[in-house]
Amino acid sequence: MERILGLDVGDKTIGIAVSDLLGLTAQGITTIQRDGIENDFKALKDIIDEYGIKKVVIGFPKNMNNTIGPQGEKVLKFVEEIKKRFNLEVILEDERLTTVAAERLLINGDVSRKKRKKVIDKVAATYILQTYLDKNY
Repeated sequence: MERILGLDVGDKTIGIAVSDLLGLTAQGITTIQRDGIENDFKALKDIIDEYGIKKVVIGFPKNMNNTIGPQGEKVLKFVEEIKKRFNLEVILEDERLTTVAAERLLINGDVSRKKRKKVIDKVAATYILQTYLDKNY
């Protein structure tokens, strides 16, 4: 079994999570501050190489009525770029409520607003990946 990468792609950051070797649990590992497409993909390549990633699960933001909005379009462009640059299987995971769930988890854990802002994307990526793992492994 190989590790699976989970991504929460935003305009300013990319939350990163990886699965354990058995594909049972997702752990948030970092948040990439977006700094131009080349730098974004260099940072991703380092993580993909370090963990031996062959599959990536990317949060796909749909509108509540199941349509694809501007953010969803940006994610689809990002997916095309990943497919061009890396030989990875890419899976889109519906992420409509992940940020809400991640925020709630952090609030319940009594994490300060300032700290929440720093970790929310990594936690959302963990949620996205864990949702996929729970359904498929």
